Amino acid sequence: MEYFQIPKTNLKASRLALGCMRIADKSFQQVEELVQTALDNGINFFDHADIYGGGQSEAIFGEVLKAHPDYRQKMIIQTKCGIVPGKRYDFSKEHILQSVNASLQRLNTNYVDILLLHRPDALCDPKEVAEAFDQLYHEGKVKYFGVSNHTPLQIELLQKYTQHPIIINQLQLSIVHSVMIDSGLNMNMKKAWAQDKDGGVLDYCRLHDITIQPWSVVQASWEEGCFIDHPQYAKLNKVMDDLAHEYHVTKSAIAIAWLLRHPACMQPIMGTTSPVHLKEMVEACDIQLTRQQWYDLYLASDKPLP
Repeated sequence: MEYFQIPKTNLKASRLALGCMRIADKSFQQVEELVQTALDNGINFFDHADIYGGGQSEAIFGEVLKAHPDYRQKMIIQTKCGIVPGKRYDFSKEHILQSVNASLQRLNTNYVDILLLHRPDALCDPKEVAEAFDQLYHEGKVKYFGVSNHTPLQIELLQKYTQHPIIINQLQLSIVHSVMIDSGLNMNMKKAWAQDKDGGVLDYCRLHDITIQPWSVVQASWEEGCFIDHPQYAKLNKVMDDLAHEYHVTKSAIAIAWLLRHPACMQPIMGTTSPVHLKEMVEACDIQLTRQQWYDLYLASDKPLP
């Protein structure tokens, strides 16, 4: 496993993180095995959100921590708040504080290392957010703060009012869903690939030392699901097959290696609940795709170079 110092923190994190969204319906023994496998393979970063499994994902993870209290000091735990499912997004001070307190109780810990604001709230008052951040920090409940799915200007607005640096932006990114890369490659062209849909978030994060955490790293879209072995992405899977054979890894590892190859030093979130698949994905850290192989994968997903 590779490790990196998250900029503007004292956190030395694994290049890969385990996403815990889908563990809610797993047994204690299954989650215990998954967490142990992650730690055994050098993963020290665990990503949560208050809404995952209606809170059950945090709760079952917390049961594992309760049974293994020594695990906590080996972990960087991140959670997210701000979504009230089906009703609203809520960055009010009251909601942020209530959400964090509930997450801490479910996780069986007295602090989380990082708190992210999950999706932009149209009614966000950045002064209120700053007050919530200050209180959580001074109470020792959160060490660092970040966001998820935010544009550069949304981050700038928050940063104007809070003294705490925004250290993370968790964004959807994969070989197939590469919107933030497409627009840069097709700059000043007429075709749809040139549309700037995120305000240049990739370059913004690099300029401001904000770590990008790609999510849905093997997903084409919500409708299509995973692009690995998907008939609509036969060309891409052929290239992935060839590279997987060359490097003696799985296609999932190739998909993650594509993200790791980018010089932005991203930290992909792996959402698997299978210890076997998790170990296969970790092998992505042992290979480095060539520049041409990176572009071969990009082009095989039916994207053009201008």
